[in-house]
Amino acid sequence: MKAITFPLYICIAFLMTSCVNKPKDVIMRANTGFALGTTYTIQYEIENEKQDFQEDIENVFHIVNKSMSAYIPTSDISRINRGEEGVVVDDYFKEVYEFSREVYQKTDGYFDPSVGALVNAWGFGPEKPINNLTGKQVDSIMEFTGFDKVSLSPDRKISKAHPSVTFDFNALGKGYAIDLIGKMFDEKGINNYIIEVGGEILTKGKNTKRVQPWTVAIDSPVQDDDAERQYMEYIFLENKAMATSGNYRKFRIDPETGDHYVHILNAKTGYPMKNNVLSVSVIADNCMKADAYATAFMVMPYEKTKKLLSELEDVDAYVVSRDQFGNIQKYVTKGFQDLIIK
Repeated sequence: MKAITFPLYICIAFLMTSCVNKPKDVIMRANTGFALGTTYTIQYEIENEKQDFQEDIENVFHIVNKSMSAYIPTSDISRINRGEEGVVVDDYFKEVYEFSREVYQKTDGYFDPSVGALVNAWGFGPEKPINNLTGKQVDSIMEFTGFDKVSLSPDRKISKAHPSVTFDFNALGKGYAIDLIGKMFDEKGINNYIIEVGGEILTKGKNTKRVQPWTVAIDSPVQDDDAERQYMEYIFLENKAMATSGNYRKFRIDPETGDHYVHILNAKTGYPMKNNVLSVSVIADNCMKADAYATAFMVMPYEKTKKLLSELEDVDAYVVSRDQFGNIQKYVTKGFQDLIIK
């Protein structure tokens, strides 16, 4: 799974090219910056030039970090990971925890936010990695890995079966922050917006400057460094979220052995993922859901992924993989296919 500061490996770009016949009375505000360890670009339609919700956006990032950033020692998650007694989690932590439990159960444990100790050991977290990590060490960490080893009491306190259980909400925390920004816009009466943070996207309404739904592009997971950026597809998004997970950009190189380790970990084995899936883009009704399942489908066996997709409501996916001969293969659900621009 991923690890806050939310590294930017997601490969989605949204298109902001101009178009003829734009409505003259449409005013679009664009706020850009750096948060959660990555960049963000947020566009929204405003009623007058004085409206600017930059401060409100930054406040959302602040409250998410305060609750769930493993890189901030005073955050709730850091205090819980250290084993502090009596930590009462806030509404944000509770919501993410409860949804994590749901996805953990639906994915048969392939999605597991208790992998924080493994994330650190492999060099993708806030703690110093273990170089030349041995199988025995991995097995030892696996003894206190598992979302079935934690519980949340009615008074909002976390109980652990082992004191070394370590949370990592990176696989859905960024998507959750995006949803909170969207909720803030909704409360302020903003009807048309696109929120992009590190490649994860939430949309509402339309791009009224272009008189069409918001248009986003899915990067190809195979890029030639000397060529122009390649895209797999362009899609229309309206009142939907999209998140992409992949193994092709973020990795760590062991300084002693030179081995490459991808950032997504298999909670069943304790090791970085090694499979033929290159990337998964998920569309859902909110970004936390899209974010979580994009990571889960990277880890799950291919047939399990397809079966679960057939059972989930409001979740569609675009899966890119290699076959045994190295050829690129695509699996696209009907709901996703319907949004692709022909």
